Amino acid sequence: MATMNDETDAWLKSSDSSDYFALLKMPTIGADPLHLRDCVQAATWLKKWLGTIGAEAELLLPSGGGADVSASVPVVFGELKGGEGATTVLVYGHYDVQPPDPLEAWQTPPFEPTLKDGRVYCRGAQDDKGQLFAFLCGVRALLAAREGRAPVNLKFLFEGQEESGSGTLFRLLDDAGFRKRLAADVLLVSDTGAAADLRPAIVAGLRGVCHFTVRLAAANRDLHSGEYGGLAPNAAQGIAELVASLHNPDGSIAVPGFRDGIEPPTHAEQAAAEAGFATEEQLRADIGTEPCGGQLGKTPAQRNGFEPTIEVNGIHSGYGGPGSKTVIPCEAFAKLSMRLVPGQSPAACCDAVKRHLKDRCPKGMAVSFPEDGGLSAALRLPLASPLFRLAEDVLTEMDPRGPVFLWDGASIPVVSALKAASGAAPLLVGWGQPEDRIHAPNESYSLRQFALAKDWARRILAAF
Repeated sequence: MATMNDETDAWLKSSDSSDYFALLKMPTIGADPLHLRDCVQAATWLKKWLGTIGAEAELLLPSGGGADVSASVPVVFGELKGGEGATTVLVYGHYDVQPPDPLEAWQTPPFEPTLKDGRVYCRGAQDDKGQLFAFLCGVRALLAAREGRAPVNLKFLFEGQEESGSGTLFRLLDDAGFRKRLAADVLLVSDTGAAADLRPAIVAGLRGVCHFTVRLAAANRDLHSGEYGGLAPNAAQGIAELVASLHNPDGSIAVPGFRDGIEPPTHAEQAAAEAGFATEEQLRADIGTEPCGGQLGKTPAQRNGFEPTIEVNGIHSGYGGPGSKTVIPCEAFAKLSMRLVPGQSPAACCDAVKRHLKDRCPKGMAVSFPEDGGLSAALRLPLASPLFRLAEDVLTEMDPRGPVFLWDGASIPVVSALKAASGAAPLLVGWGQPEDRIHAPNESYSLRQFALAKDWARRILAAF
């Protein structure tokens, strides 16, 4: 009987591991212009890799280009023909990653993949290079078993800016010719998570997202807190008051008009979400504290899947170094993000929050919004979908427990746009787990997860 060490050694000797590690080593931070060359390198690498399985692939940029990085990070598009009349499957993923900061918290170098205790540690090990590439390895295995003949028509779409708004891809989607090339029956996305203990999960909904920066300006410079204390308004105090005003004492959102239009879940959706969601004990173990965010009186599944949020991502003002610097800060910044549910308009929600902050701007200060982020609506898929029934059958073959349904609190903004552009029915099945620590130092992906993602690709494509 093969041992865990035997299986690990065999994997390390495979082309799966060598190719995976090669992709991970590229610091593809798509939002950072300093890493544009790394993104181009990764896109070129993926284009060549697709060629090794017989796909015709190319790198795409929007016509006209642009000076900013959002118009310069290439999209990889490839096609592999199946039989005449076969199902067409569009496979979406992203090769960009989050910045590795804070670097000092990493136990291994963030862009040097390290295998330890059955897990690969590296930025992007899971999100989304690991999930994307494990799926591709499944495609390669399926083709090898069928002597290179694809059971479906495959289209591949990999972008390098999912973590920062999908700028290049959204610009490409403005082109009718590109949209026509995306036409498909099914949109497969491997950028989500499984349930506890890697029980398979089908994501039936995603929250939308919008975000922006708030600047609060007061005096014309930082002031001496003795000479001007009691006279000058304090921007740090003002920004704290502003962000505190966004919520009521019970955790509910206090912004007028923000909740307009919300479409509540059906009883079937609510029941399915509760059945598949983590327990409070599991959540406490995961995040290291009480899962008490959001509105009192609602369950964790409701608060994470069916309720909108306004989160403060960061506040910056004044002095934060060692010792003291007795100043009254002249300006302050806050980064805010909003997760949205079906029925909410992203633009209207952003406007409502900005209006709320302007109306409550402290005396002697001025509020402005120097930076806006993506506007993406929520996505909800019908539980009765025949595609879900097929996926359930395949996932039950993989795991006799069968899949659960999840309404993911996160967002993949471009999925709704790809659904509309391609005409395809989305199917989101991934293998992430909380211990993967995506977006945080020491991100990792286990060999077990990699194997499951590879097996899923092989099985679902064969099922089509």
